[in-house]
Amino acid sequence: MTNPAESLVALLDLEQIEVNIFRGRSPEESLQRVFGGQVAGQALVAAGRTTDGDRPVHSLHAYFLRPGRPGVPIVYQVERDRDGRSFTTRRVTAVQQGRTIFTLTASFHKPEQGSFEHQLPPARKVPDPESLPTVADEVREHLGELPEQLERMARRQPFDIRYVDRLRWSPEEVEGAEPRSAVWMRAVGPLGDDPLVHTCALTYASDMTLLDAVRIPVEPLWGPRGFDMASLDHAMWFHRPFRADEWFLYDQESPIATGGRGLARGRIYDTEGRMLVSVVQEGLFRSL
Repeated sequence: MTNPAESLVALLDLEQIEVNIFRGRSPEESLQRVFGGQVAGQALVAAGRTTDGDRPVHSLHAYFLRPGRPGVPIVYQVERDRDGRSFTTRRVTAVQQGRTIFTLTASFHKPEQGSFEHQLPPARKVPDPESLPTVADEVREHLGELPEQLERMARRQPFDIRYVDRLRWSPEEVEGAEPRSAVWMRAVGPLGDDPLVHTCALTYASDMTLLDAVRIPVEPLWGPRGFDMASLDHAMWFHRPFRADEWFLYDQESPIATGGRGLARGRIYDTEGRMLVSVVQEGLFRSL
């Protein structure tokens, strides 16, 4: 059986079909729509493949326009907006069956030495990741065993995810909870040494748990859902080099939810407390 981390690397390895056009696989899944992190990660790969490779991506801004269909390839068309002395800018349009489903703008920056540095530390001290149970273990502990569908998903999951706070399972546990969440994450296996792969893999992971912070005060994260939710947009700023196959802390919060939309933001740190990435996303929430 292929390691899920190897499957993720393969998923991010796009086929180039023209100078600025790439095609990505979209695995056949039981989900209603393609996972947004997959589309964002593949689009960033397409953007990066049109640069010289000496400028790491420093930011991306993206919009999810239509749900993608699992099992149907996605074509990524890249516009080379700018190649400056220090910055490179690319625009990517993701097309599936003739319809635009996603757009992304990415900016790449030639590394340079700054004249000063500062950062906010993590909001709280958290346990080491190795001391925390995996999500699958928490679900097994509560249910006795994983349902068959969740067992299959767990075997294919490319990231080890460990919630800092134990999962809540009842409305009583949710009552009074603040809209905050924190998880440790890392790829379940080596991702190689290409920095672009690590950046795109973390982009994939950044969409996995961020909207949890919006839901936490409303309903348990696991079990039947009372809301249908979808990512509307996604923005990331990459501050320092990192490896997505090493532990990183994803500290997440939701400052507001209103009008059927919830805003979530996250800060990603390494095990030494250095801030690596900032993330902001808005999601659509509708009662089922």
